[in-house]
Amino acid sequence: MAKFATMIACFSGCGNSRLVADRLALLLSDSVTAIGPSTGWSGLPGDKTRMIWVFPIYSWGVPPVVVRHIAGATLPDDMEHYMVCTCGDDTGLAARQWRRLIRRRGWNAVGAWSVTMPNTYVLLPGFDVDSPALADAKLAAAPARIEAIARGIRHRARVDDVIRGSMPWLKSRIVYPLFRRFMMSPRPFRTTDACTACGLCERECPMGNIAIGSDGRPSWGGDCALCLGCYNRCPAHAVAYGRATAAKGQYHAPRRLPE
Repeated sequence: MAKFATMIACFSGCGNSRLVADRLALLLSDSVTAIGPSTGWSGLPGDKTRMIWVFPIYSWGVPPVVVRHIAGATLPDDMEHYMVCTCGDDTGLAARQWRRLIRRRGWNAVGAWSVTMPNTYVLLPGFDVDSPALADAKLAAAPARIEAIARGIRHRARVDDVIRGSMPWLKSRIVYPLFRRFMMSPRPFRTTDACTACGLCERECPMGNIAIGSDGRPSWGGDCALCLGCYNRCPAHAVAYGRATAAKGQYHAPRRLPE
């Protein structure tokens, strides 16, 4: 079997997708490049022959920041492309969307997989983080799933091994476009009186979209991915999104997955 040198391109806000990308990198002896506003692809080493796109599911679709990077990346035409997405429950038709994006560039879309990870989205009624027990169970199951995905990638499996869930067409073709258009504004973000001015939100924002003012409080710019990393990572639980986050929990990703 031919040997492949791999680049793993990862967008992660709350840490789940980075956990998966790091484990894949370990299993496949690869490197991880974080997707962000300053990520460039033109300097990709010439020996890279396989690209793995790792990202969280956004309202049953591909995150807009990943969509933009796929559209704008300068990559070798003969690379093979793989998708590994993280989701709290299901993916809808995100794998189909990813394949269209890759094929639109004239690239080879090979395999797509999903990994079930703890829920992080809390901005709509009925949506909250998982209980600690459920989150721990998902994290405990992830390593075996990632090992199976790594085997599939090594064997260049042409599969869509994802959990689509119920009513995937409605979720991905109706809800996802509405979510992108109307529910990704950073304007409702604010901090409560619990803010300690630690600056962690600024340092951890994958888009570099948070600035700390002279009073030590953060402010949000317009280039927000709505990943909720600032909300979930805040040690004081002081980041709020209007009234949507009232009485909602936080998810704190571990530093690494269980062995």
